[in-house]
Amino acid sequence: MTLKHYIDGQWQQSDSQLSFVSINPATEQPIKEVAAGNKADIDKAVSAARNAFDNGPWPRLSGKERGAYLRKIAALINERLTELAKLEVADNGKPYPEAEWDIEDTAGCFEFYAGLAEKMDEQDEEIIELPEPRFTSKAVQEPVGVAGAIIPWNFPMLMAAWKVAPALAAGCTMVLKPSEVTPLTAIALAEIAQQADLPAGVLNIVTGTGPEAGQPLAEHPGVDKMAFTGSVPTGSKIMSMAANQVKNISLELGGKSPLIIFADTDIEQAVEWIMFGIFWNQGQVCSATSRVLVDESIYPQLMERLVAEAKKITIGEGNDDGVLLGPLVNQSQFEKVLAAIDKGQQEGATLAYGGGRPEHLRHGYYVEPTIFTDVSEDAWIWKEEIFGPVVCVKSFSSEEQAIALANNSRFGLAGAVMSKDLQRCDRVARALRAGIIWVNCSQPTFVEAPWGGYKQSGIGRELGQWGLNNYLETKQITSYDSGQPWGWYIK
Repeated sequence: MTLKHYIDGQWQQSDSQLSFVSINPATEQPIKEVAAGNKADIDKAVSAARNAFDNGPWPRLSGKERGAYLRKIAALINERLTELAKLEVADNGKPYPEAEWDIEDTAGCFEFYAGLAEKMDEQDEEIIELPEPRFTSKAVQEPVGVAGAIIPWNFPMLMAAWKVAPALAAGCTMVLKPSEVTPLTAIALAEIAQQADLPAGVLNIVTGTGPEAGQPLAEHPGVDKMAFTGSVPTGSKIMSMAANQVKNISLELGGKSPLIIFADTDIEQAVEWIMFGIFWNQGQVCSATSRVLVDESIYPQLMERLVAEAKKITIGEGNDDGVLLGPLVNQSQFEKVLAAIDKGQQEGATLAYGGGRPEHLRHGYYVEPTIFTDVSEDAWIWKEEIFGPVVCVKSFSSEEQAIALANNSRFGLAGAVMSKDLQRCDRVARALRAGIIWVNCSQPTFVEAPWGGYKQSGIGRELGQWGLNNYLETKQITSYDSGQPWGWYIK
């Protein structure tokens, strides 16, 4: 049976009647057939979202009423937590404990934005003080309208929540296009929305490729706001499409994030955070700290421990006990990562560990944890996002050099610094040109805190109040006291 689009509260086959197959990256075997959307399907979905926004109840409900729907969605996600986590493992390949963590965070995201929706009833306007007593003015916030969202394959259901939850909390309606690589939990989210009795047209989900479904969504004149998470080239195209219509956009793009480790850092803790920062989710993380800078005085000792611990990482199918590194998401990504590793060796970097498929795994898109040293600052593998379990390590001799090396990048999503000197940590954190900085850790993410980058890592911020603001417009309403004379024309 082919899984269908969810449009206007109904399950619908593609206009083309075509489908594609979702593949399990651990076995290279098909899981499900999924409807392949095109422009006609996007038109239907946008029309449904437009009607639901312009004529339906959703933007006219109170924040408390919208929050109740979001809490119901969160509860239904929690009820299906194990099932959804296993579905994520099958579709994406990540280890089950990580998938379970993602689904818990997905439910938590809907809960958080339910709370912000409820607060909107109390904070729906701001009185503005004016110098002219005959006028009163206030600023009110209103939903931006129909939102389009395109999400990546590395955190499929969680990335959907990062966009769907704040958009719905704000009173927007939405058309969501998940990655064609990992569409299954997005379809499950549609089932949950239907079960939660979300009004028809409020959330519409169309599956399909970027060219066939993503592009028509991004350039659709009926979409008021586009939110995208993915690669820089695709984000640049979406930005160009949006420019033609002067459309509201938010972009969360790539990264090549640095992790600076000073000499007073506990080496065992440093190794733990290096590995988590690059091998979690197989390194398929936009904020992965893939450039590690180590004080030269502890560099030899740290490298010895890092290689020793990397050798212990259990690689295998995500549902197997003890697995910390699953397969990459598909054959295309597998080939890209292996090509990047080969390029690193050709550029003269030292392959300290890994670099290929594990010998005991003949099927699946597995790549060993890979560590490069002696990497030139001009090397491709130092500058470009690999999006796999590949880390590049360099030494530094001073704080100033470390900051300069860290900031010498077209990306600016995240960064991290480790030291027992917290004043130095704060100084370095403020000097790093990135939107997310971790101190004595790497990668912890909280729905309450802003998420987004500098430079080519994107535009705007997700999560927290900032995420809600993405889907709100601010309107000025100024009133004149008609009992007072104006006197410009009539004297």
